[in-house]
Amino acid sequence: MKSLEGKRLLIISHGHPDINKGGAEMAAYNMFNELRRYDVDAFFLARTGQPPHGGAAFSQRNSSREILFHTTMDDGFLFSNIKTRHMWQEFRDLILLIKPDIVHLHHYFLLGIEILEEIKRSLPDAKIILTLHEYLAICHNNGLMVKTSGKLCYKATARDCHSCFPDKQPGDFFLREQYIKRMFNNVDHFVSPSQFLQQRYIDWGIGPDRISVIENGQNILEDVPISSVTETESSSVRFAFFGQINPYKGIDVLIGALAGLSKKVKKQVLIEIHGANLEHQTGSYQQKVKTLMTKYGARVHFHGAYEPQEMPGILRSVDWAVVPSVWWENSPMVIQEAFNCGVPLIVSDIGGMAEKVKNNVNGLHFRHGSAFDLADKITLCVTDRNLKNKLVSGIETPLNITQCIESHLPVYLLSDGVVAD
Repeated sequence: MKSLEGKRLLIISHGHPDINKGGAEMAAYNMFNELRRYDVDAFFLARTGQPPHGGAAFSQRNSSREILFHTTMDDGFLFSNIKTRHMWQEFRDLILLIKPDIVHLHHYFLLGIEILEEIKRSLPDAKIILTLHEYLAICHNNGLMVKTSGKLCYKATARDCHSCFPDKQPGDFFLREQYIKRMFNNVDHFVSPSQFLQQRYIDWGIGPDRISVIENGQNILEDVPISSVTETESSSVRFAFFGQINPYKGIDVLIGALAGLSKKVKKQVLIEIHGANLEHQTGSYQQKVKTLMTKYGARVHFHGAYEPQEMPGILRSVDWAVVPSVWWENSPMVIQEAFNCGVPLIVSDIGGMAEKVKNNVNGLHFRHGSAFDLADKITLCVTDRNLKNKLVSGIETPLNITQCIESHLPVYLLSDGVVAD
């Protein structure tokens, strides 16, 4: 990557994938590792909530180029660390020591949104790039753009946000938006992994020329695993969920779909849950999931957490991957991972899921939140065993990590916020 010769990059994430295994953390870390593979002068800074050693703000992880930033977020409404400003002096000292020419942030959550201002003040000539992985700046409800009633939100307004959170006044939401946008003014260019998310932020006020769409890159598999083919009409068809377990990921919709299957079809279905953090959810949600698992225990296998490097092998053993999220999503990593392994998907028909998976081309859509519509799609997969092979033939190889870096080069080398040709 000769165009980056003489350039120093700092990749910043809100977590290290050794500790936090979210998609955004993996996307940031994969980019760092790929840059280093090409001997690019790159560093990786990841926030952690772990107690620092000896009270220090920073520590090393794996190598001197991987740094943990021990900090906390004081204000979840503004994403502010304004109360712990003593931490910023140590952050300034660090970035002035590294002196990157390009700072690429994959988040500001948990780090404190003022990090953008601190970088611009300390390194006025450095290019600041921010990848947006969800809708946190727009929506106070965990960035989901889902109303607290459970209904999808199509556009945030101060009055509607007040309806979701009555303890905050419309004026609070107006000022929140203005504060976040002021911090965003320090960003030279934004990156969105999906067109859907890009459009949401354009509608919110980011200029179209300031935000580019670049998909998260996948690691190149030397021996691309193709999922197993169901050989007989009586053999089981395996449908797998991957990811964090919370009320918005829809595993209750997936398991609940078993109720809509005929006895004949149900006997041929196995649902596999690969995910973590159920124990961190509310008691009522845990009980809901456990009740469903008890009811359909013979047809549902809960495997718990998995390591990223295990993903290809797990995908090799399943027939379909299912993304049943009840929020918009942006670009779930599992979609690209499944395509990378030749596995078709069944996904909710909204947001980045509907964008990435083409209905009846490389996967199937079902009405979001509808266990019975999902049951119809599962029935179709079981009764038409040729459907899987047809959709596998429609899968295109996703953007790999090398191509992802190359796609970022015009953004890294931009001038005055304008992407280079």
